[in-house]
Amino acid sequence: MTPGADYQRLVRAIGACPPEDVGGFLGYADFLKVIADPKHNEHDRMLEWYAGKFDPEEAEIGRILDNFERLAKKWAPKPRKPRAAPKRL
Repeated sequence: MTPGADYQRLVRAIGACPPEDVGGFLGYADFLKVIADPKHNEHDRMLEWYAGKFDPEEAEIGRILDNFERLAKKWAPKPRKPRAAPKRL
């Protein structure tokens, strides 16, 4: 815990996110099974579809932290202009 921090902090990340359009939970399970078995008849096709090596254990912590920092800046409270005092009659 960072003293004085008033926003969420990433403590731990486990595993990679499923690839986009993998087909939900069951599609991701099939994808992992196929890429783990070089002898599977769909192995090469899946790696080509994904465009490279996929490591389900790699959480890409640096990318996650970069995104958190970008969002923290975007959502940080903006300084408010002081209100003008009401005019007296």
